[in-house]
Amino acid sequence: MVIAFLARLAAKLFWRVRVSGEPAPLFGRRVLIIANHPHPLDAFFLGCCLPVRPVVLFPREELRSFRTRLLARFFDHETWDINDPMTVKKALRLIERGRIVAMFPEGRVERAANVMKIYEGAAMLAMRSGASLVPIHVEHREDRGFGDTRVQLHIHSATHIDPRRQAGPRARREAGARELAATMQAAAFRSHVAQGLYDAFLDAVQRRGRRTEILEDMREEPKTYGDLLKASLAIGRWLARYTQPGETVGVMLPNMFASVGAVLGLQCQGRVAAMLNYTSGPHGIESARVTANLRTVVTSRAFVEQAGLEPLIAALEGVRILHLEDIRQEFGVLDKLWLVGFAMRAPRLVRVRVNPHDVAAILFTSGSEGRPKGVALSHAAMQANIRQIATVLDFSPADKVLNALPMYHVYSFTAGVWLCLLTGTQLFLYVSPLRYRAIPEIAYRRDATYLFGTSTFLGFYARHAHPGDFGTVRYVISGGEKLGEEVAKTWLEKFGLRIFEGYGATECTVISLSTPLGYRQGCVGRLLPGTEARIEKVPGIERGGVLHVRGPALMLGYMQYDAPGLIQPVSSEFGEGWYRTGDVVDIDDEGFLRIVGRVKRFAKIAGEMVSLDQVERVAAAASPACLHAAVLKLEAAGGETTVLFTADPELTRSRLLKAARALGAQDLAVARNMIHMPEIPLLGNGKTDYVRLMELVADDSVWATRC
Repeated sequence: MVIAFLARLAAKLFWRVRVSGEPAPLFGRRVLIIANHPHPLDAFFLGCCLPVRPVVLFPREELRSFRTRLLARFFDHETWDINDPMTVKKALRLIERGRIVAMFPEGRVERAANVMKIYEGAAMLAMRSGASLVPIHVEHREDRGFGDTRVQLHIHSATHIDPRRQAGPRARREAGARELAATMQAAAFRSHVAQGLYDAFLDAVQRRGRRTEILEDMREEPKTYGDLLKASLAIGRWLARYTQPGETVGVMLPNMFASVGAVLGLQCQGRVAAMLNYTSGPHGIESARVTANLRTVVTSRAFVEQAGLEPLIAALEGVRILHLEDIRQEFGVLDKLWLVGFAMRAPRLVRVRVNPHDVAAILFTSGSEGRPKGVALSHAAMQANIRQIATVLDFSPADKVLNALPMYHVYSFTAGVWLCLLTGTQLFLYVSPLRYRAIPEIAYRRDATYLFGTSTFLGFYARHAHPGDFGTVRYVISGGEKLGEEVAKTWLEKFGLRIFEGYGATECTVISLSTPLGYRQGCVGRLLPGTEARIEKVPGIERGGVLHVRGPALMLGYMQYDAPGLIQPVSSEFGEGWYRTGDVVDIDDEGFLRIVGRVKRFAKIAGEMVSLDQVERVAAAASPACLHAAVLKLEAAGGETTVLFTADPELTRSRLLKAARALGAQDLAVARNMIHMPEIPLLGNGKTDYVRLMELVADDSVWATRC
């Protein structure tokens, strides 16, 4: 007992180990602790610091370390080969005798914060023991000063895995391993404590250090956390002179260092950033201004001039326009003394405290199907989504993300910017996704390991890139629209890279994501931890239905044009807190999501439900080198028909019929009408502009080009 007390005292003094959560689940009849393994000393921490004394199982090779062998004397342990059935039986006997057993199902020290491979031997022990599984998430934090917790053991509620519905022992073991992985991912996600985004940023600055390089833009001048901290404090102080606490401020800036500094500055001062889509035209900007009730917009003179955005500025009548260039003249000597002498030394004393569940940012829906709506995202929701992604993908400070998607796109804003800032992953921001030759060259010269993009943009990059341009890239993540089969095939053949497709919406950012450990062709991965889903059946659609989701990453609500500044709480047919995505989705037995199409993009022809997305897939198979888009047209005599817009001047209906039969699609998936045009209109985020196409369908003069 004395030795155990001394070991626990040493752990608390030298490693500052803290235990959180409710310990009651540890005192059950049969208990099996499952924990992640970020550090070689985790077995010591579990063996000495919990309110119970478990027998800790850890791989034999870890005893090669002298430090581990020395510390192993202070707690009960067994070495085991996770693939050896005999060691599984040994662990079973321990549980049957009433001992609490702790194990690391991943079988090794983790490379990053995500949950890695789960061994089937660990799943077999969990299933055969009949024990209550108590997940413990082990979190290590870098030293930030005496007294600050360095190791946190988060105890979570007990659970069970039950894969008995699977036929055959192998299928049950595989299902058990999946359930074990999902349990550990959920524990990692639930261990997160919500706070203000700027506080989370300050935590990252302290954790990684102010001299650590974090961001680079097209000027190719690497910026450190300290540079970003200084910019956010200075810009925040300047913006606070012209705005009120809690005010929503429009941000119309490109992907640049100063843009990130401006967003952080608004967060520092407790303002809400409304990310404006500067490609939406004067009408779209005016709509966003009214919807979010904007009184102030921050932009840049150089950006307005170079991008020709003067008509947008003119549309913002009655709005104060602040230009970042003015900060140099207006930031005086006293401001600089305040910045260097006080704010940089104690940033937490100058930032405005916020409630994590208050609005952090407003983004706008793409407007591909109508007038854009404002989407209010809270600090907690954005951090929840970042944590969800980090539990399934191995982001680390050794990685570099290349993100050319504009920050007014939620995929770019959350996963492409904030995820990097809060995890310490280096970020290269490029000003526009339309530079199809420049972006592959940047990936080559800057050693990018992650690339974010939409299917359309990724297709163009592949067309213009050299096979060696993406040699250092580990992950290509596609989102925002359905990944084209030809695009995925090209990337695999030309660069040897599999594209991992994600699925989400502005209203809840990333919902599901394909990963190396959870991939199925034609699917968009499994739901992220903490996200619930329900399916609403649709008459005429046999497989799947409309997807409704609920979870901590969901928006607070919509802002509508006819109710400026008012947030309407989210709800659906399943009650409050549920969001109806409008996408028809099929979920298989292993949890993989397959997107069938938008429920609005189904036509009823000859009594059959025909997906317009399927019409586009047939066209893409017939002419993979060109873009195509299908829309619905109401016929004068009643009923509906499909119209295909194509950029291929040589595409014919006979080629479409041949492609449909090769795909096994019904003949109704071949468009009844076809219109040739030089270019398919796109929105700024790369999505097809269906609103514009519907306007063209209604224009009788367009039918002169019909084939």
